[in-house]
Amino acid sequence: MNYNNTAKGRFINRPNRFIAQVEIENQIHTVHVKNTGRCRELLTDSAVVILEESQNPARKTKYDLIAVYKGDNLINMDSQAPNNAVGEWLKKGKFIKNPTLIKAEKTFGSSRLDFYVESQKEKTFIEVKGVTLEVNGVAKFPDAPTQRGAKHLKELISAKKQGYRAVVLFVIQMNGCKFFTPNADTDPLFAKALKEAKENGVEIVAADCIVTENSMTIDKSIEVKL
Repeated sequence: MNYNNTAKGRFINRPNRFIAQVEIENQIHTVHVKNTGRCRELLTDSAVVILEESQNPARKTKYDLIAVYKGDNLINMDSQAPNNAVGEWLKKGKFIKNPTLIKAEKTFGSSRLDFYVESQKEKTFIEVKGVTLEVNGVAKFPDAPTQRGAKHLKELISAKKQGYRAVVLFVIQMNGCKFFTPNADTDPLFAKALKEAKENGVEIVAADCIVTENSMTIDKSIEVKL
């Protein structure tokens, strides 16, 4: 997936989870943050951030904050990017060969799961989770407790029991992580639910991404450690 009209800035502060103050070319701008998560380890004082300029003149904020440098590593933090990248990935047949139907936001049970894919071989539900937290080269999810995440895992278990292929796909919005593991210290209930999902036949998949200042593309699968 690609971005247009990107700019580089310096992070100043984040008054609330929706906006941030960023210095762009010696001017202070209020920008929209495309991630309502905590991201405290990313949005640090004077961090170099990447922004996309909006083409909507009616918007209150001119820019969206989409990525941040953590040292030399560029991390995409746009919460919409994982689903967009997975959609492109699926259309190219990279995960499921020769798909005959790809439907986003498919209702199952009491939830809307991110993708439903049909091929001649099988019918698959996929739930996508974007990962921006990296600790000592290890990708972790979530960065804050998520009851919704555990609910999605239960729905995937139900789908598997009804004969569907069920997958939770962790899209690591950076490159270079050694492996993925659930963040049990922050959300032990989600970590427990993830193990339960695997025991019930749900596939746990993690993939990293090639991230540039103008794009994010799924790269390769990485090891999952539960």
